[in-house]
Amino acid sequence: MQFMARKPPSQTEFIALVAFIMAMISLSIDNLLPAFAPIRRDFAIGSANDLQLIVTVYMVGSGLMQIVYGTLSDVVGRRPTLLAGILLYAIGAGIGMVAHDYQQLLAGRLVQGMGAAAAQVLSLALIRDRYSGREMARIMSLVFMVFIMVPVIAPALGSACIALWGWRSVFASMLLMSVAVAVWFSLRMPETLHPEHKRAFSLQRIGAGIVTTLSHRGTVGYGIAIALMMGCLMTYVSSSQQIFETEVYGLGVWFPVAFGGIAAVMGLAFFANSHLVRTLGMYRLSHVCLLLFVLFTGLGFLAAVVWQGKPPLLVFAGLLAAIQFLMCLTMPNFNAIAMEPLGAVAGTASSVLGLVTTLGGALIGMVVGRTFDGTVLPLGITYIVSGLVALLAVLWATRWKLNLSGAR
Repeated sequence: MQFMARKPPSQTEFIALVAFIMAMISLSIDNLLPAFAPIRRDFAIGSANDLQLIVTVYMVGSGLMQIVYGTLSDVVGRRPTLLAGILLYAIGAGIGMVAHDYQQLLAGRLVQGMGAAAAQVLSLALIRDRYSGREMARIMSLVFMVFIMVPVIAPALGSACIALWGWRSVFASMLLMSVAVAVWFSLRMPETLHPEHKRAFSLQRIGAGIVTTLSHRGTVGYGIAIALMMGCLMTYVSSSQQIFETEVYGLGVWFPVAFGGIAAVMGLAFFANSHLVRTLGMYRLSHVCLLLFVLFTGLGFLAAVVWQGKPPLLVFAGLLAAIQFLMCLTMPNFNAIAMEPLGAVAGTASSVLGLVTTLGGALIGMVVGRTFDGTVLPLGITYIVSGLVALLAVLWATRWKLNLSGAR
């Protein structure tokens, strides 16, 4: 495939297409949350905490494969690499749809995650191929805005599928979406990897690309911060069903409303970021929001302690929404800052960054998820500790001086 051999999609279509590619990741998690109870019943799973493996195994598979897709895309191009990942994702969805026991279901989720890794890595690479600087941060925010709207409706869609056809139909919906995205991408997206950035397959060159990525102090520091925030997000998503639907607040069928409401706030943050980053700059905006993130996670932890792990629903939801809002004003800018100096090795760089952030987030989510005790205290501790360590990582990346002047 020649570079830009066909007319590229407009910016609006590009944002929509990349967002839907990324939406496969979110859809694969959020619309399965209402299925936890029927899956537990059908497979006779003892502990509710074990159901969190449905999310964790998927994220581990995604993290492990990101280095493969990133380096491969620098060799053969973005198009064939992404299409191969979507095919693997579809196979995993099919395994989940026909699984006879919980182990087979988890195996399908692992394969699904391994395929979904291509969506995460190549989405970042596609954006970096076409944009840089503040414009890259703006486009990334718009993509994330569309992407984050999936969790607003995904639990409700999952609940509807389960009510009409059972929990296996949720996997069928994932399979159908992957086919639709593959067709759209094949017909409309040309190869974005510039010929001069294509690299011959060489373990030495792949290693050099990894070394180049890890040699940038800013990339490493901001990558650590992203991983910690991803850990917060994974902990929340993994335990959200137990927190809202069953064990803490007992919302039952109103769970999709609570989950979707917080997701809507996150979408609003990404939309705001796409405008604010142009005037404030990605450094100033993300650094200020990181400080506010630490402040509000401290308030969340304090509320959890004061109310012995079960603060009033409105207090908890309000603080959580504020924390997630600030997180979404921070993460896309951190991603853009981390990727900015690595255009020549964007595929490898995005895969290394994805490996660190996804695996780190999944491991944090798995460890904390296993400690769920019927309260929001483990979640509160995760947020405040992760926020403080993320702040230290960014301070290290900026040589102990946050950029609050709006420069760059």
